[in-house]
Amino acid sequence: MASSPLIFTVRRSQPELVRPAAPTPREVKLLSDIDDQEALRFNLPFIFVFRHEPSMTKKNPVKVLKDALSKTLVYYYPGAGRIMEGAERKLMVDCTGEGVMFIEAEADITLDQFGDALQPPFPCFQEILHDVPGSEKIIDRPIRLIQVTRLKCGGFILALSLNHTLGDAVGLRQFIHAWTEMAQGANQPSIQPVWCREILMARDPPQITCNHREYEQITLPPNTIKEEDTTTTVHQSFFFTPAHVVAIRCLVPLHLRQCTAFDLIAACYWYCRTKALQLRPEEEVRIMCVVNARSRFTDRLSLVGYYGNCIAFPAAVTTAGKLCGNPLGYAVDLIRKAKAQVTEEYMHSVADLMVIKERCSFTDLRSSIVSDWTRAKFAEVDFGWGGPVYSGAAKGGLGSFSGGTFIVPHKNAKGEEGLILPICLPYEDMKRFAKELDEILASQNHATISGSSFVTSAI
Repeated sequence: MASSPLIFTVRRSQPELVRPAAPTPREVKLLSDIDDQEALRFNLPFIFVFRHEPSMTKKNPVKVLKDALSKTLVYYYPGAGRIMEGAERKLMVDCTGEGVMFIEAEADITLDQFGDALQPPFPCFQEILHDVPGSEKIIDRPIRLIQVTRLKCGGFILALSLNHTLGDAVGLRQFIHAWTEMAQGANQPSIQPVWCREILMARDPPQITCNHREYEQITLPPNTIKEEDTTTTVHQSFFFTPAHVVAIRCLVPLHLRQCTAFDLIAACYWYCRTKALQLRPEEEVRIMCVVNARSRFTDRLSLVGYYGNCIAFPAAVTTAGKLCGNPLGYAVDLIRKAKAQVTEEYMHSVADLMVIKERCSFTDLRSSIVSDWTRAKFAEVDFGWGGPVYSGAAKGGLGSFSGGTFIVPHKNAKGEEGLILPICLPYEDMKRFAKELDEILASQNHATISGSSFVTSAI
């Protein structure tokens, strides 16, 4: 399934701390009760790949990005602090101004040598974003880890690890937009950052007013070993062209055909993954859709500039037998109904649930999560070298949860616009997943999906 591995050498400088360029407030700021839930206590890797830009030949991207980062941290100064945990596992930011971890690197490879590998999973990613000892932790550690790797051709790769408790993809996009503005000479961000975490704090007294099946705690019988804990895991990325999306849309009933590409691809992922796992028909399965809830609030203006987590994970739940025994429209309908649950009250109910249920995590048993990054506009990130060749998720999975994935806009090596779905599964399950997806598309006489993969040992 995997092609010949691409091997190259990366020379890294010692990690250093980049501090804000000017004095910042020394204070402790509480994270919201949406921010500090267990499900977000991990670091999420992102990657941006930039081509050589002749007009920037005399500019060193490492220096430009480092200097601009320091200026940006004056406005986003909590990001230069450290996460602390207080009573009842409440997270807060100690705004120490210590800085973010930054690594300068050079690689003996050109962008063209990557070929079709410019999509998740990236070869030698551990070299592109060095695993500084302890950087996988979120308490009392730099909130961001950033590496800028210069390539032989003059291009460069920006890789960063985001502590998810500080913000979501929309918040990260806002921070990076400010960073690019500083890199291109701005004195301050065009969108001023807003903290306002009290908007999503639990009420007093907290009360769960909505149904949250995403947080149901399901336990396995004692001594049960999950298959993914004992098998080799394959990371593979599937590329959907507009024609593929049209083909899938033709498989759903007319009344559902106004659904989004996200709904269609998420339904395919859920269906194909469930079939690949070969579950018993009576076993319960669920898919959680990451919903940006900013537009669901009555007072939307209060959230302009808000870079904290304002997301929900509404769940669609059914049995493996019903999901795999029905046409694809069944899954699409369940996904649409789950997403529609998210309201302002729903978000307050989640915040209250976090306090009542001690910041529990989402249900990970027989579960999938899909996040839509088509509106994050990472492809517009420009530090002066033009937009990235690739921008978005570095790989599938959410922290230790292998069932998470992202829908990422991308233009492949042939110049085709499309959407990437990076996933990870045990090796044999991945083969079955690819076969199921091929059969869905073949039923409409379209070419099969394209993908790239690599194999890693299970963690």
